[in-house]
Amino acid sequence: MVSSALTSASRKKSGMINLDIVVIDAGLRRRIARARVGHLATSDRTTPALVPVCFVLLGETVYQAIDGKPKSVDPGQLRRVKNVRANPRAALLIDHYVEDWRRLWWVLMRGRARIIDRGPEQERAIAALRKKYPQYRTTVPLPADALVIAIDLRRIRQWRSAAAGRGRAPRSGRRA
Repeated sequence: MVSSALTSASRKKSGMINLDIVVIDAGLRRRIARARVGHLATSDRTTPALVPVCFVLLGETVYQAIDGKPKSVDPGQLRRVKNVRANPRAALLIDHYVEDWRRLWWVLMRGRARIIDRGPEQERAIAALRKKYPQYRTTVPLPADALVIAIDLRRIRQWRSAAAGRGRAPRSGRRA
């Protein structure tokens, strides 16, 4: 568990960074761009909801679209969409888990969410999602009129194993 009461020195030593303003350095942007799945957290102010999503980061905004996979309800009636309309506070958690715990990391991005159903910003988001995920161009179409959830980032918190970035761990069966 990560405590928000850590001192600056212990935060730096533990590898955790907590930014109250959005400053995303190039290394973190690369990790976020390479990640394939994020976990979108929303709430209607009473009940939290969490759903795995495909996403893309453009500038200081994270985008997620309602794709063409079969849904039990109309896209506008999905829990995440209704939650954003009721309560714009949202978060996206991206984590990287591997058995070599020296390579673990996560980033929690929080901000104000909006539903975008048309216009240049929606078009840019859909184009970027199609570029990142080939499935949106082939297997599971992403309609041009898809609803997009945008999260304008306000706060980022990240953690990375203290050993991360200090060279690759030896592969099993090979000497270090």
